[in-house]
Amino acid sequence: MWAHVWGYLYSNYFRFWLKWILRLLTGKCELQRVLGGAEAGARRTLSVEYSLESSKNKVLRNAVDVEEAAVEKCVRDVMKEKKIEQKDTGFKTNLHISLLQISGYKKLYLNVENLRKVPYDSENEEHEEQLIELWNLLMPHENLKARISKQWCDIGFQGDDPKTDFRGMGLLGLVNLVYFSKHYTNEARQILSRSNHPKLGYSYAIVGINLTEMAYSLLKNGALKAHLYNLVSGLPQMEHFHQFYCYLVYEFDKFWFEEEPESIMHFNQYREKFHEKIKGLLLDCNVVLTLQD
Repeated sequence: MWAHVWGYLYSNYFRFWLKWILRLLTGKCELQRVLGGAEAGARRTLSVEYSLESSKNKVLRNAVDVEEAAVEKCVRDVMKEKKIEQKDTGFKTNLHISLLQISGYKKLYLNVENLRKVPYDSENEEHEEQLIELWNLLMPHENLKARISKQWCDIGFQGDDPKTDFRGMGLLGLVNLVYFSKHYTNEARQILSRSNHPKLGYSYAIVGINLTEMAYSLLKNGALKAHLYNLVSGLPQMEHFHQFYCYLVYEFDKFWFEEEPESIMHFNQYREKFHEKIKGLLLDCNVVLTLQD
């Protein structure tokens, strides 16, 4: 309760006077202090984002929703509004980078959401090709005897037709599975093999789709901002989301075997524990979570 009270008082009263005092002392506005003091990455861009969102100035508030094509003009408008000379190239460059990251994060979320909304369609040739590609990447020495087959259970689907398992995450779930299998083929096959452990085994594909949901929810609620702002000095792309998913798959497999659950029936409990671990890591302003690490 006190935290909420303090947050309200700070945002509505104390912050204004603190900014005013600091401007008197330094001769610089809040954006100038942030962009001139913090190193490139999440710490700087998160501070810029907060400063813009909290501003009473409409031009500054609107800057957090600027489209990529309008970033350059937006930078000029902000500098004009705050009476910062256009020849201040350091401020201009740093604000440009931060606005690209902010804009890129929102665009990435929309792209991910749009892919998630696409239902798997067995009549769509491209969808079917990706599904068969997943099989060939994971099971190169075993032919798939039929499109509807119990063989799909060998890579962790629930039944004879994998399309039913993509309902929650749509095409996004399949695209992630294929991406990991294509770019980290050896790791994917090793994890698939480990998932068949007689005691600690789990359904590889189903868990993979579940981890897609985890990556999606972290992106949606903004938890991936620090990671992506540190990783990309510009516009985050779908590639970076897929890479984060790959990290989750690899780390979850390690986590699962380290925890040694009594049975797969406890999956949700351990999944949540892993989720909390990842959320904790993402709170670090210097975080970068990649499979290479």
